[in-house]
This record gives sequence, structure tokens and C-alpha cells, in this order.
Amino acid sequence: MLDLKWSPNEKKAAHAAFESALSRERLSIRRHVEVLLRDTNDGTEIWAIRDYLNEKARELDQKYDYRYSVLISVFARLMAEGWLTLEDLAGLDIAKCELIREHSAAWRQADA
Repeated sequence: MLDLKWSPNEKKAAHAAFESALSRERLSIRRHVEVLLRDTNDGTEIWAIRDYLNEKARELDQKYDYRYSVLISVFARLMAEGWLTLEDLAGLDIAKCELIREHSAAWRQADA
């Protein structure tokens, strides 16, 4: 955990970036469920969809943590997973962006 100071403008930018990434991931989940529903002819697929949605809800709850003490790591993971870009982080201090970029590279290496 990092003890960084966040200015009011950075807090606004961070909140917007956080919400943008969450919205993108929720939309991706929705589209996946729509494909599953469209590609099935029987009703049994709904239980697989329920299980999928439960798993995704757990993942989102674990991943999207808006405490400032962990936000650099959260943003790094979201960037590594493709839900967030450096452009989304406009308004953050350059040092914070660099930390996010470095941590994101570590996430990608760990995932490889």
C-alpha cells in the first residue's frame, strides 16, 4: 500500500477513470451474456449464465476497490487487463501515472 496524497482534482480524475473502467467491464460482461443467450435454444443455459454472473460479481467486488491507499495498484491491474488507458488517467500527477505504468507492466509479466 502506498501513502500518496491526492489533490481534489486528482480525486475527480481518479473517480472518473475508475467509473469508466468499471463501466467498460460491465458492458463486456453484458455483451458476453447476450451472446450466450442468443446462441442457445434451450433454457438450461440460464444456469450457466447465473454461475458466470456470480463469478464476475465476485471478481468485480475484489478488483474494484476505491480506497486511495490501493488505487495505484487497482489502476495498474485495470490497465494491464485493458480496462483503463493512460488517457483515462489524465489529471493525475505524472509520478502517479508512472507508478501505475510500472505496476501495470508487473501485472502483465505476472499474467504471462
